[in-house]
Amino acid sequence: MFSKKQKKITVDLEQHELLESAQKRINQKKNLYTHFVIFLIGSVFLILINKILKYGEAYDWFIWAIMFWAFLFIIHVFNVFVTQKFMGTNWERMQREKLVEKQKKRIEEIQKEIETDFPISNVNKKKE
Repeated sequence: MFSKKQKKITVDLEQHELLESAQKRINQKKNLYTHFVIFLIGSVFLILINKILKYGEAYDWFIWAIMFWAFLFIIHVFNVFVTQKFMGTNWERMQREKLVEKQKKRIEEIQKEIETDFPISNVNKKKE
C-alpha cells in the first residue's frame, strides 16, 4: 500500500484501440440520446411559447422550428448509426495504414535520391 513500487498495468495496443473505439461509440450514442431529450423538451417549450404565451399567435411558427430541429436530429441519427458503420474504426485503420505506406515509399524515394546525389564513397574520400 505504501510501497514505492507501483504495479504497471499492461494493455496491449489492440485492446487499447478497442477500448478507445468503444468509449467513442458510447459517447456518440449518449450525445444522440441527450439531443433527443433536449429536442422533445425544446419542442414542447416552443409550442408553449406560441400557444400559451401567444407569442406570434397569428402564425404557427413553432411547426417550422420543430421541423428544422427534427431535420438536424435526423442528420445526427444518420451520422451515428449509418456513417459510423461505413467509416468506423476499421475504415480509419485502413486509411492510416495507406498513409503510412505512402510515407514509407516517399522516404525510400528520398533516400535513393540522396544516395545517387551524394554517394557514401565520395563522402568518405573527402573526409580523408
